[in-house]
Amino acid sequence: METNTKFCKYCGEKIAESAVVCPKCGRQVEAMGAQNGQIVINNVAGAQPGRGRSPRLINKWVAFCLCLFLGIFGAHKFYEGKIGTGILYLCTAGLFVFGWLIDLFNLLGKSNPYTV
Repeated sequence: METNTKFCKYCGEKIAESAVVCPKCGRQVEAMGAQNGQIVINNVAGAQPGRGRSPRLINKWVAFCLCLFLGIFGAHKFYEGKIGTGILYLCTAGLFVFGWLIDLFNLLGKSNPYTV
């Protein structure tokens, strides 16, 4: 059974007629179809709607060192831009040291850099 095919206009590879992206070169060969007349673009990693700020890249090792040495004062939370949590850590000595210990291990598991 012969499948309808076409050629990629970039690399010349034979591809399926319904293909939108060429599997060989990875380039888009046709326009993307829209659902209900709308195209949804969802490509912002770490974006949080309604927060009023765009995502920032945070260096894992800077945050880890701040947490290790000044974690009970919330320095790593202030570095991440989480001012409210930083003030809470400052007033409660790192959530009575338990929050500081949890953050220390959580920071080790994050990628470098990570978004906030």
